[in-house]
Amino acid sequence: MIAIAIDDEPKALEVIQFHATKIPFLTLKASFTDAFEAIPYLQNNKVDLIFLDIKMPDISGIDFVHCLQKVPMIIFTTAYSEYAVQGFELDAIDYLLKPFSLARFTKACNKALAAKESKEGNERDFIFIKTGYEEEKVFFDDILYIEAEGNYLTFFLKNKKLLSRQTMIEALQILPEKYFVRVHRSYIIAYQKVSKITRQSVFIQATEIPIGASYEESLSLIKDKLKT
Repeated sequence: MIAIAIDDEPKALEVIQFHATKIPFLTLKASFTDAFEAIPYLQNNKVDLIFLDIKMPDISGIDFVHCLQKVPMIIFTTAYSEYAVQGFELDAIDYLLKPFSLARFTKACNKALAAKESKEGNERDFIFIKTGYEEEKVFFDDILYIEAEGNYLTFFLKNKKLLSRQTMIEALQILPEKYFVRVHRSYIIAYQKVSKITRQSVFIQATEIPIGASYEESLSLIKDKLKT
């Protein structure tokens, strides 16, 4: 996925450039402190994604998008949360509030990749999971279930476990609903890996996973999925 970054602050661009080197499927081809210098580049080069600051001295990121004839995917970056609504009204892929972490940056990039592949008619069968300072490619079919503890998630795979610093909400945003469902405040499971269902729990292999009181309708979803 080809990207460029536009921000009038050089230090902000350095952060994006550093984070981009950690994303295996992302190539940051160019960076601009002047938004107008990016226009001819966009006219002459294929770009899938723009990391775009909203508040810039000569033109806002919002107005810049309106200037483009062909608009790539946009991830807005800004220190001002009040611009979030305007950003999403332009169908932005995501909105990164400065200062943002590598984990948050990765989440936004995963959303952009999923959107790109959906538009191209390709269905992705994997995600990249941040583990420490690395990104590991994990196929959906290898995921058995996910357990939360604080701000960390443990991905239980067929042959190993991965610990990742992210929340359940963030995980649900990058996991397809047709394969995964949340059954408890601390658990997400893969439908097809369920081997046994009781009134208050499900089993994945030998592991019993409780169904939370707020997630009882998930049992019906699981049963319906396993019938198809």
